[in-house]
Amino acid sequence: MGYSIKKKYVLKNQKKLPYKVISIGNITTGGTGKTPATIALTGEAVRRGFKPCILTRGYKGKAKCPCFVSKGEGAMLNEYQAGDEALLLSEKLKGVPVVKGKNRYEAGIFAIQNLESQISNPESEFIFILDDGFQHWHLFRDKDIVLIDGMNPFSNRRLLPVGSLREPLREINRADIIVITNIPTLPYPSTGKVKGGGVDNLISEIRQYNTIAPVFFAQHKPSEFIKMTGDKFPLEWSKDKEFFGFCGIGNPDSFKKSLLSLNIKLKNFKKFRDHHRYSRDDIKGIIKQAELSGAEWIVTTEKDIMRLREFDAMENLITLAIEFKIDEGFYDEVFGK
Repeated sequence: MGYSIKKKYVLKNQKKLPYKVISIGNITTGGTGKTPATIALTGEAVRRGFKPCILTRGYKGKAKCPCFVSKGEGAMLNEYQAGDEALLLSEKLKGVPVVKGKNRYEAGIFAIQNLESQISNPESEFIFILDDGFQHWHLFRDKDIVLIDGMNPFSNRRLLPVGSLREPLREINRADIIVITNIPTLPYPSTGKVKGGGVDNLISEIRQYNTIAPVFFAQHKPSEFIKMTGDKFPLEWSKDKEFFGFCGIGNPDSFKKSLLSLNIKLKNFKKFRDHHRYSRDDIKGIIKQAELSGAEWIVTTEKDIMRLREFDAMENLITLAIEFKIDEGFYDEVFGK
């Protein structure tokens, strides 16, 4: 079945849940900072009095669906069962249920059937947040948020497998809200212009496909260092320390750039493929390379740590936590003022 025919058929038979659905996703394969954005969006929903439930595919998680990754009280599955992103969401968002399911409509029905006490709470409006949902046409959503990486928006502008596009660029027209992420500085409120520019051409290209959706700018800013023990350290802690960095995420250069923005001494940096499942040999190699580089600390992402839990903790392993920073107007647009 051709792309257009398939899309038309699926949209015609789209199913709708009885509660509002807000989707956050992208048009490329990773690299836009979707997980920190989902965490920030969900946290803001709670602050504004909503009762959110996350519906996620749980990419690479082996658990049969639909099932709870968390009922809001911490993870009920391990990374192998849930996938790294779903596990990170469940650990970061206490009080928020996370449901894994390839079919997000079925996952939503499962959540409704099992979260009666939360849904019936008259003080909070129950909503679904659809994680990585832009290509999940089967489920109707009230708002479609699309993230676009400001550093490398569309790669070579070719579809998978020769490029990074999940679908043609014209599909940006389905977006209700567009967020350009990973920009160097947030815009001035009075003008909406980014200091230093560099995004005008990207906005012009976006407007070729979508003339209506509001465009917001976001940054992914380092916030703190966290050890596997849970101990936390301020960014200033890294001063005068030497690090070996590694990661297996969609945009490793973005993580490396975040490390360098702290003016730390980064002795070396190793990249793995996105969602790489680490082996004991990988761990031995990382430790050896860190030692050879003269680094006293090994640093990685919070998502990578989810895939390292099964191994004996390295005493000098630490993560750099990243926060999603965006103008308040974005949340007003999503949830209503």
